[in-house]
Amino acid sequence: MPDVARARRLAVRIHEIVASTLEMQVKDPRLGMVTITDAKVTPDLREATVFYTVLGDDAAWAETAAALESARGVVRSQVGRQTGVKFTPSLTFVADKVPEVAKSIDSLLAQARDADEEVRRVRAGASYAGDPDPYRVAGEEPDAVDSVGPAAVDPADPE
Repeated sequence: MPDVARARRLAVRIHEIVASTLEMQVKDPRLGMVTITDAKVTPDLREATVFYTVLGDDAAWAETAAALESARGVVRSQVGRQTGVKFTPSLTFVADKVPEVAKSIDSLLAQARDADEEVRRVRAGASYAGDPDPYRVAGEEPDAVDSVGPAAVDPADPE
C-alpha cells in the first residue's frame, strides 16, 4: 500500500539533494541560473519529477534543459546515496512555467486596474438620469384608495 506522506517527505528530500548537487557538483557551463522549484514523487517511490526555472531567454532555457539531461545520472546517484531508499527513483526534469503564468496574471491585473480607472473617471462627472425617487411628489400624502381590500367591501351592497 503506497504511503503518501512518505512520498511527500522523499520529494522534499530529493528537492534539497538535487538543488545542492547542481550547485556543488555539476560544473556544466550550459547550466545557467537554474532554480529547483519543486519535486513530486509517485506513491510507489519509483519516479520523481523535478521542476525547475531558469533566469534568461529561450536559449538559456534550452541550454539548461540539455545540461540537466546530461547530468541526470550524477544527480540520480546522489539522490540514491543520500536518501537510502531501496530503489532510487528515476528523475525527470520538467520546466516550471510559474514565471510565465505570473507575468500573464500581472498583465491581466494591469488591464483590470486600467478598466477600473476608466469607470472611475466616467463616474466622476455623471449624474442620475432623473429624480432620486420619481414616484413620490414632495408635500403629497399617500392615497387612501390604495388600501382597498376585502374589509373595505360592504356585504349589503349588491354591486
